[in-house]
Amino acid sequence: MASIDIEKTRNQARELLNSRIESVSTLVQARQRVADLKEQLADAEREDKRAYVRATKDGWSPDELKKLGLEPAAAGRRRRSPSRPAAAGSSTPSDGAVQDVSARND
Repeated sequence: MASIDIEKTRNQARELLNSRIESVSTLVQARQRVADLKEQLADAEREDKRAYVRATKDGWSPDELKKLGLEPAAAGRRRRSPSRPAAAGSSTPSDGAVQDVSARND
């Protein structure tokens, strides 16, 4: 039976692990960059909103700002669909079907 060189095997294993560690390190750096940029974007959107409010307090009307291409964009982009049902008498389950909750016989 052939002899196995334990030191050679350890070195090969380390090379494989180092390669895997490098790829996960790259992933962590990318994720951190995304988190940092999201934070910067949130800060910029807050500043945009403050600046828009300052402009309206300084006498600019929303219509005038709109004509200049300065709509309150930061607030509009972040809106998502409402979490509450649209009609008071209906409910929307996770499958998207609408159920009438007003006709229950309790």
